[in-house]
Amino acid sequence: MKRDEWILKEDGFNPMALGKCESIMCQGNGYLGLRAATEERYIGERRGLFIAGTFNQFHESEVCELPNAADCLEMGIDLNGETFSLLSGTFKDYQRELDFETGELHRHVEWTAPSGDVYVLHFYRVVSLQNIHTIAQRVEITPLSSHATVKLSTGINGQMTNSGSQHFSEGAKRFYDRRYMQLVQTTTQSNIDFVFTTDVKLLENGKAKKVDTHIAMDRRKIFSAFTTDISKGSTLTIEKITTIHTSRDKNMDGCETAEIQAFGLEHLKVQAALGYAGLAKQSAETWQKLVWHNIPVTVDSKNPHHQLALRFAQYHLQIMAPAHDNRMNIGAKALSGEGYKGHTFWDTEIFALPYYIFTQPNTARSLEEYRYLSLPGAREKAKGNGYTGAQFPWESAWLTDGEVTPLFGAADIVTGLPIPILTGLIEIHISCDVCLGVWQYYMATGDEDFMEKYGYELIFETATFWASRLEDGADGLLHINNVIGPDEYKDGVDDDAFTNYFARWNLHLAMEYYDKLKDTPLLARLQERLTLDYDKWAEKAEKIYVPAPREDGVIPQNRTFLGLKDIDLTKYKTQKQVGSIYNDFNHEQIGEMQVCKQADVLLLILLMEAAFTPEVKRANWNYYEPRTLHDSSLSLSTHCILAGDMGDDDEALALFERACNIDMGPNLQSSNDGVHAGSIGGIWQCAVLGFGGLRLVGGQIRLAPKLPESWDKLTFYAWLRGQKVKIEVSKTEIILENETKTATVEIEINGNQHVLTDMLNIKLK
Repeated sequence: MKRDEWILKEDGFNPMALGKCESIMCQGNGYLGLRAATEERYIGERRGLFIAGTFNQFHESEVCELPNAADCLEMGIDLNGETFSLLSGTFKDYQRELDFETGELHRHVEWTAPSGDVYVLHFYRVVSLQNIHTIAQRVEITPLSSHATVKLSTGINGQMTNSGSQHFSEGAKRFYDRRYMQLVQTTTQSNIDFVFTTDVKLLENGKAKKVDTHIAMDRRKIFSAFTTDISKGSTLTIEKITTIHTSRDKNMDGCETAEIQAFGLEHLKVQAALGYAGLAKQSAETWQKLVWHNIPVTVDSKNPHHQLALRFAQYHLQIMAPAHDNRMNIGAKALSGEGYKGHTFWDTEIFALPYYIFTQPNTARSLEEYRYLSLPGAREKAKGNGYTGAQFPWESAWLTDGEVTPLFGAADIVTGLPIPILTGLIEIHISCDVCLGVWQYYMATGDEDFMEKYGYELIFETATFWASRLEDGADGLLHINNVIGPDEYKDGVDDDAFTNYFARWNLHLAMEYYDKLKDTPLLARLQERLTLDYDKWAEKAEKIYVPAPREDGVIPQNRTFLGLKDIDLTKYKTQKQVGSIYNDFNHEQIGEMQVCKQADVLLLILLMEAAFTPEVKRANWNYYEPRTLHDSSLSLSTHCILAGDMGDDDEALALFERACNIDMGPNLQSSNDGVHAGSIGGIWQCAVLGFGGLRLVGGQIRLAPKLPESWDKLTFYAWLRGQKVKIEVSKTEIILENETKTATVEIEINGNQHVLTDMLNIKLK
């Protein structure tokens, strides 16, 4: 096994890279996300622990966000009276590694204190994938030059904030048996109890060590201080096990705080009895079961970084999804930082959901059930805007929070005033994005139970919204005016192509499923609760204006785009920092130029591939690709896939590598606020939907691989209509193996129809 293709490394300590490494090396399990902050503290760090679904509103003037929970990692370590810090003394052999195979984070360093004393320190950490409430730490300290007196201070620090906003009131602090520490905090507005319980034990050369303990409490803080001597060459091991439970946990529903405290204490005792090694082993085995022995993506590439990037993507896609609870969804920064306040966007449906649909359909279903459970808020938003049906929030949080998009953002470079954030008001394509997610899940899985309980209603309610949102035009057609499409450099445009095409598609899909369900008890039940106006859907779908391709094949992005000023974008296409165009122009000026923040018409063409001819696809690629700056991390994967479709293998691979480098690349500030969850889903899409060629085209499963020249073979797994299929693609053959073998799968491969029963081996010319 090539270990370099499994391990994300930091080979030297760089204080400027603290935030980036905390994000990209974060650990989690979908229930919690833990930034990879060091045990010792540094200026510029962004320590963070986030629990899925625990949103709180600090003040009525602010929107809700995931609160930064108590810090359970911190350890103050004094060695012979000198505080361990990589900013004092000297160090060598520093390395920090995140092992994707096991989920373990390991840091080691040889540190020479200012006095000249030399120590070797190892730090290990696991967030359990087996037990989602558990964090385990192990620290090993070995003095090399002389004996050492070690003073250790560690506990639970509830003084954390979200960039200054304190989301918790102070609660109970308890020591049990002079060993187990417990801290309770409650969110100030949403009234969610958090219970943190931790245990610390010390060992010398692997044997339990009895140490005098000083216990202390401070405001929002509880900790223990230990002092012990360790001889030269001996190793002091510190094991710290922490559990977190909240009143939002399903198994804690209706429990009093004291009951959660008691449960947390007993649960901690069970976890602590396993020790660090036992917990790490359990978690590693679960990683194998769920991911690496189950649905791995492997590539034989001349560049080993490609395999590492794909494992990086699968690692983060596993830890970002709250598969344990259908009341929760994926944030734009996952659970890796404060960015975007933990809110859910269209990123889930368009960029992350395909991964789960094809590899973990149960998780995909849970994510889609979240949209169903948030229908009341979507209906309320539609009603508040004078419409009917379901208008989904641009940014979503807890099920009852409704629209949570902030009203203002960064400063205008010209006026100095805060720039209004209009997405929550007029970026309405989210409703058809939700519908698309439902449809794609159904097409890939055939899950009729989901559709009967949730899916049909979501499709009908979004169609009802579009029927009410359409506006009469002087041309006798229906229009959608004053919106933002995927290209967020264009505010308040009329007849955005992406929005109009998908609104019409949403109406047609609702009509198709209405016909399918006609005269069934299910439709009768839905009609009792919903306003299902088939005739109105049909009438509006027939009259909606969709911008057709011009004679040259180019589809107008909106009513005015093709008439805007065309400028030389070379400077910004080769930029090292995204958004550099804002150094020269303000948002209003950019809105008057033919420049796209991200894939827009090209995304439409990719998602609606069956609706456009190859000639139209090529014409729009030639027109819009030079005008797209990729100032959104969501853009590169779309262009990578389409570049492959255009036959430009070199460009496709270059775009894939750029997508990988958004988080993994050398930009030290790119990920301070958290990883780019949608872009990480895009990395998988580049490989599987792009180079591997697996798509849902018009609802049909299609495979048309296009391997880059430097890739000899790509192997991945996909759940197709209830069957787990192993797919191997090389330059000479395509091999499909049905590992489930309980049904057949119809699939188009390179333009030819096939039925997969057991195995297919297709030779390539």
